Amino acid sequence: MRILLTNDDGIMAEGIYTLAKELEKDHEVIIVAPEIQRSAQSHAITLFQPLVVKEVQLEGLKSKAYSISGTPADCVRAGLEILTDGPIDMVFSGINIGLNSGMDILYSGTVSAAIEANIYKIPSIAVSAELVDGNAKFDIAAKYAKKILEDSKDKLSKSNLVLNINTPYKEEDDILGIKVCKIGGVIYDYYFMDHNEKGEKILKLKGRRETEIEEDTDRYYLQQGYVTVTPLHYDLTNFKLLEEVKGWI
Repeated sequence: MRILLTNDDGIMAEGIYTLAKELEKDHEVIIVAPEIQRSAQSHAITLFQPLVVKEVQLEGLKSKAYSISGTPADCVRAGLEILTDGPIDMVFSGINIGLNSGMDILYSGTVSAAIEANIYKIPSIAVSAELVDGNAKFDIAAKYAKKILEDSKDKLSKSNLVLNINTPYKEEDDILGIKVCKIGGVIYDYYFMDHNEKGEKILKLKGRRETEIEEDTDRYYLQQGYVTVTPLHYDLTNFKLLEEVKGWI
């Protein structure tokens, strides 16, 4: 397969390197990633300034790599439109530093890059690894991402879907398996008020308020020690309510 690989942590991030190393064992990989950290960019694209593209040599990888002075979605667009010759079979995004479960998929540059591929009608996989005390098990996440690709590629290649994969911070022998499930609930960020040197009020994020975890969701199974897989697509239409709302108007 020909795979376009991107992320939101930047082209020099350990996660994308680890995933590229695993995927290029059996597939052709082209890396197009932000030149710097672009987490929580969601589906932003760059409109009012040109994108700077640089070819990058990543030691230990045979894959061709480019950095882009833009967002994760920019990287997918540039990769598919300009920087690859011939068709791309699959887009991978990750491995993200930290989970993208529950509502975090709405803010995630990692997931949004995968969804950008979905808009181009190319199947994609987003991969995120749990962060604990500043560490993530990227090697395990890469192995599970590769396994899920090999298990599902025949069906996935015929479907316009995004698979959102999250892996817990556990040793491989302690992972209980893989669960296909829905996303979990809301996690609220805490803000606190501060002042800068000019005396202006500023808001800073500090911590998160965990909500009750609903069973049979990604957050629930990750806590239990499973790798989770959730199918996504960019069409946010609530089809169950479509006919009902027609009656309101």
